[in-house]
Amino acid sequence: MTALTTITPAGASGGATAPLQVLGLAMPALFAPTPAASKRFVEFFTANIRNPNTRKAYAKAAQEFSAWCEDQGLNHLQAIEPVHVAAYVEQLQARLAAPSVKQHLAAIRMLMDWLVVGQVIPMNPASSVRGPRYSVKKGKTPVLTAEEARALLDAIDIAPPIGLRDRALIALMVYTFARVGAVVGMRVGDVFVQGRRTFVRLHEKGGKEHEMPCHHHLEQYLHEYMEGVGIAADAKGWLFRSVAGRTGQLTERAMRQADVYRMIRRRADEAGIETRIGCHTFRATGITEYLKNGGRLEVAQAMANHESARTTGLYDRRSDQVNLTEVERIAI
Repeated sequence: MTALTTITPAGASGGATAPLQVLGLAMPALFAPTPAASKRFVEFFTANIRNPNTRKAYAKAAQEFSAWCEDQGLNHLQAIEPVHVAAYVEQLQARLAAPSVKQHLAAIRMLMDWLVVGQVIPMNPASSVRGPRYSVKKGKTPVLTAEEARALLDAIDIAPPIGLRDRALIALMVYTFARVGAVVGMRVGDVFVQGRRTFVRLHEKGGKEHEMPCHHHLEQYLHEYMEGVGIAADAKGWLFRSVAGRTGQLTERAMRQADVYRMIRRRADEAGIETRIGCHTFRATGITEYLKNGGRLEVAQAMANHESARTTGLYDRRSDQVNLTEVERIAI
């Protein structure tokens, strides 16, 4: 296992690794040969990588690459050449799936680029290394039919506050194609009225803000939830709040993504839905139903806040239903 260091670069008050420790990350010794290198490493994960999930994945990749280099006797950044990075990628392919290998390589390439720009190393040894070929034409996220999604929402008992919350949260993901990370990060003030329409403001990956008008069902569910639990005037408070133990009463703390997943699984079981759904299911379900009813791919892309229409296409599962219809023609 690679050594982890707590080097403090010159001129860095409070220690260069203090920000990493706050983020739950550690600095591999390979990336801290000098104060300038260690400072640049810290800046990469604190100033350049903003998404916490990406940060965690890239830090893991950096630590594993550092450990591999140490095993090969490569103890200095300047000693690493493209052939070494290529050999590491080959080794990864023996134990990881292609998407994971590509992510590791992307992390190493971006980190090395950052070090080159900071004049820590003269060239990026990963820039010319190619990852494994990998192409996805259709996503694997389980989806619900429109009837199943409606049955799930209708099965929720909205008498208690938690029921109002869960119905509004699931509907938000269905009707806005929102990622669960954006949903749990919403404040009450992110639901607002403009003209005669209710809008939601989603804080997406990379610090982007994305505003969407609400479907009439979502508008109803959000207002009934906020007014029903008494949080409508608490603009700075969390929109979707956790529950205090088994009391069923909402706290002032935000739900975590893990809380949302457990809630979804519980609600699916209660509604008799056997499909093993998760948080992303509602994003895929909403996109599929939108396109099936005449929506345009480029508009779905904007609604989902995707950089590429190809990414949006991965969520389009209309072909699943076509294939099932054809299979049922086998009248045995």
